[in-house]
Amino acid sequence: MLVSSTMLRSATAKMASRGVARRTFASSRTVTSSSWVGTGIATTVGASLLYMHATSDESVRAQREQQLAAMMGLDQPKTLNFWGGKSVEAAVAEVEDKFGAYWPRNIMILFGPPGAGKGTHAPKIVDLLGLPQLSTGDMLRAAVAAQSPVGKKAEAVMKAGGLVSDDIVVGIIKDRIQEDDCKFGFILDGFPRTLKQAQALDEMLAKEGASVTKVIELNVPDSVLEERICGRWIHKGSGRSFHVKYAPPKSMKLDDKGQPIPETMTDDETGEPLMQRKDDTSAALVKRLQGYHKETVPILKHYSPKGVVKTVNANQGMEGVWKEVLDALSRPKPE
Repeated sequence: MLVSSTMLRSATAKMASRGVARRTFASSRTVTSSSWVGTGIATTVGASLLYMHATSDESVRAQREQQLAAMMGLDQPKTLNFWGGKSVEAAVAEVEDKFGAYWPRNIMILFGPPGAGKGTHAPKIVDLLGLPQLSTGDMLRAAVAAQSPVGKKAEAVMKAGGLVSDDIVVGIIKDRIQEDDCKFGFILDGFPRTLKQAQALDEMLAKEGASVTKVIELNVPDSVLEERICGRWIHKGSGRSFHVKYAPPKSMKLDDKGQPIPETMTDDETGEPLMQRKDDTSAALVKRLQGYHKETVPILKHYSPKGVVKTVNANQGMEGVWKEVLDALSRPKPE
């Protein structure tokens, strides 16, 4: 997928406001820059073509091509061209490059205590916006495997039994966000965890003319989290999460005390055994929450004056949480 449909719908509105296409046709039935003219970076038809190609499903793409061709009175949608007779693919790439170069990147941080639902809602945000979710753990392993300069530094520290410094982690993030999939933005997962890390991140982004544009906090009372955490079971291979009360596996059976029998806890799709994390216990949760409130919450106070922090009530049904997440992602409507 080249760009997300949400971004394209937004782009269409901007493009339409900058110039309205004039509809004429060349004798070759090819739409050229003289056929569809707009004063912005693309015409409305250009945005339609982008939306048409924002899918990896060939059958859906073909259907969209036929619909657009019919709307324009063309027999062969594959001949659709604009901007001097360029191919659809070239036009898509050109507009995509301009978005990457001139629009500010959407740089997002998702916060929440253990059990708040980050693992549930982060993938939805990724699908909605078409932005990659960057995990510090994954980036660290990739940098070490690639033997990049900063990866070699991290590897040396880990082999010596030390903790990777904030400077090294920020360096790894700096390298990762240069990749093509981050040109429109990215979502940080697991970083920053402390105020010092947030300040280091801001400094690194500022050197590139960027900044954090959205911080979403999933808020759940501590008293609710114990039930969520201690009832959670995980399929290690896929990361699928189950809960003995809210989302039990189909195989689950209870003993005479109402507790799940471990041998019956298996993944719905693979039938493989589920597991509980060692820190998904009441005692471990107390320590994890203390760490969260002491070190992570001050980051919210750091970003609040910038007007980018949105708090979501995650102590409700998933549909309600997702609605608030969408509201937090959306731009404020003019009064």
